[in-house]
Amino acid sequence: MKNLYIVGAGGFGRELFGWIKQHPDHGRLWEIAGFIDDDPHALDAFDYPVEVQGSIQEHQPSQENCYICAIGTPVIKKLVCETLEARGAEFISFIHPTVIIGANTKLGRGVVLCPRVTLTSDVSIGNFTLINCHSSVGHDVHVSDWVTISGHCDLTGGSQIGEAAFLATGVRII
Repeated sequence: MKNLYIVGAGGFGRELFGWIKQHPDHGRLWEIAGFIDDDPHALDAFDYPVEVQGSIQEHQPSQENCYICAIGTPVIKKLVCETLEARGAEFISFIHPTVIIGANTKLGRGVVLCPRVTLTSDVSIGNFTLINCHSSVGHDVHVSDWVTISGHCDLTGGSQIGEAAFLATGVRII
């Protein structure tokens, strides 16, 4: 069984903590070991059975660990995850048990799909994309890498999401 670290101990990281505990793989493939966050006091005002285990910059991944990214801001998410991957971190995807995934759907690595997300058919979701609660993605939609889609969003058929926004920020999509 691997030690699972949640990267980011902010609001979304705390939400993800609860959903991970509901997942059938919790306690079978991995167990939550704690959070990785640059703010060692991020959880001080909250009651969690695990703590911030260290900063992103100082964390050294090992083969006994796996990671889920809980950072919503795409540019920061990309920087943090690439930094940890360069040191050997293995990011897993998280798909909540209530997610509906239709035919011919392709998911990248490190994807986070929150409760009640619906992906219809012929959908492509890029690496490290986060789709929050109650959002839906229609047929023939392509979502690029590093995208965050907030809760209650509806991406209708044929939409292309992500690449232009990254190009506008100066982050290059590879």
